Amino acid sequence: MRRSVGLALLVVVAIAAGWSWWQLQHWTPSLDDYPEQGVAVGGGEAPVNLPAAKALGAGFAYITASIGESGRDPAFAQSFRAAREAGLRRGAVHVFDPCAMADRQSSNYVTIVPRDDDLLPPVIALEKTADECLEPVGEAAVESELMTLINQIEAHAGKPAILRVGRAFEERYGIANKIERNLWLTRTRLEPEYAGRPWLLWTANARLRSEASSGTVRWVVVRP
Repeated sequence: MRRSVGLALLVVVAIAAGWSWWQLQHWTPSLDDYPEQGVAVGGGEAPVNLPAAKALGAGFAYITASIGESGRDPAFAQSFRAAREAGLRRGAVHVFDPCAMADRQSSNYVTIVPRDDDLLPPVIALEKTADECLEPVGEAAVESELMTLINQIEAHAGKPAILRVGRAFEERYGIANKIERNLWLTRTRLEPEYAGRPWLLWTANARLRSEASSGTVRWVVVRP
């Protein structure tokens, strides 16, 4: 009898855990709480059907364009065009490489991303730390090159950049309180606090499952 009850409880727990996991994978914040929502596209992830993303409530798409001094997302042009055709506001993302000089990185960005007043503010993604560089790069050098890159990309875009700061990068450099720019942070389900000050954009579900992609989608909201 006791064994049967124990097995039944294990089944109930397993079902509850599975349901919670399913809900987490398919969860997005309420549109009442966050009226402006969108997607982040690119960076080697599965393609996103942008018209389908719009049908789910997305109003904008941020698309990875350039990576470091020479990397380019091969799907950028197609995704950029598809976002416009779907009626989504568009923005471009540059992935910062602390091992590369700012001039080369900004040159990479400006040859890919057109200057267009209708575009959203440019985003610089900060994920990789200099600990991964082949040659040592000090914290002061990382901050200096990053600031130069920000200024160069802003000069091209004609508007202030947004910093998409990963937790590991912030823990390593504490950049959020050193450079006064709007922040984009990531934490699934719960609002992120690791930058120590308010964010503008929040990746609220980094692995959303939906009909917009055969893989996962990064779902982003704007602070109201």
